[in-house]
Amino acid sequence: MTDATVTDATVPFRAGQEGYASFRIPAVVRTAGGTLLAFCEGRVDSAADHGHIEIVLKRSTDGGRGWGPLQVAARNGEDLAGNPAPVVLDTGRILLVHVRAAATATEAAILRGEVDDADGRRVWVQHSDDEGVTWSAPREITAQVKKPGWRWYATTPGHGIQLAGGRVLVPGNHTVPPAGADTGAEPRYNSGHCLLSDDRGESWYLGYLDENTDGYVNVNETTAAELPDGRVYLNTRNDSPSPGNRADAHSHDGGRTLRKPFRPQAGLTAPVCQASVLQLRDPDLLLYSGPADPAQRALMSIRASADGGTTWRTAFTVDGLPAAYSDLVRVDADTVGVLYETGDFGAYETITFRRVPVRRLT
Repeated sequence: MTDATVTDATVPFRAGQEGYASFRIPAVVRTAGGTLLAFCEGRVDSAADHGHIEIVLKRSTDGGRGWGPLQVAARNGEDLAGNPAPVVLDTGRILLVHVRAAATATEAAILRGEVDDADGRRVWVQHSDDEGVTWSAPREITAQVKKPGWRWYATTPGHGIQLAGGRVLVPGNHTVPPAGADTGAEPRYNSGHCLLSDDRGESWYLGYLDENTDGYVNVNETTAAELPDGRVYLNTRNDSPSPGNRADAHSHDGGRTLRKPFRPQAGLTAPVCQASVLQLRDPDLLLYSGPADPAQRALMSIRASADGGTTWRTAFTVDGLPAAYSDLVRVDADTVGVLYETGDFGAYETITFRRVPVRRLT
């Protein structure tokens, strides 16, 4: 249901302002001290997925009602630093896992194998120990989490998670070359994986792999939540013509393997688009945010599941406007926040933050 009188909306990022042509790919976390950190890609020259791109953030100390000045959390000269995947650790440290590439490395060229490894998609991590005010120098972890021969590579988009046992989990996706092809041929399917760390981000390794090539499920941008029983729930964008445009899976061993490969989740009506999941502990409720129009990126909604992602119901519809990528965060005991791309006439005019009372979702 929609009720604008019980939700508050602010706009931390607006296209064409603060030195950036466009802002895309939102991610949001709440720090140990209660500060909200809203991340996204600041695209300097255009709205394209390649080019001069920086990871920018704004901080809110009042639950998302107001936002501080824009900061650059990660930059790669005039090349690309993007796909922010922040994780808040039990120590209070905030990790920022992300990818870097040459500005000229387009997705199409990478998929065809025309970009060398040095200019292609590589994986880096930084951290902050002061609630996101300052950030460490970046450290490359590509060799630990990207297999030789993988072409396209992306983290999440959205936040990563730390499991109750301490393990850090960041979903990702990649492509592999077509069998028997060296260059010039594009992979037909995306594949899924996750990055894992058992020492709070000091070292990393690959968890599950889902490299299904039958065309039925095409694992793309994935988001994760730990359920109260310890299972990890994974929900992904599905670009193949199976029922619906979402697929999901569960891991019973903290992301090392999947209990079953990703399968279609037809209970979530959605266009082909990224989405976000968040597990609430009190109440026990798994949330999903994403556009709900089956064909267009529009109608941002929050869906809820009381059975670990098996079935879903619509819990809150934000509005009927264009909308695309999103990320969910628990603001406080009474409030959930959703940071999402939206606008009056197009989905990429702003990145907006909306506060939603938990009571509206139960």
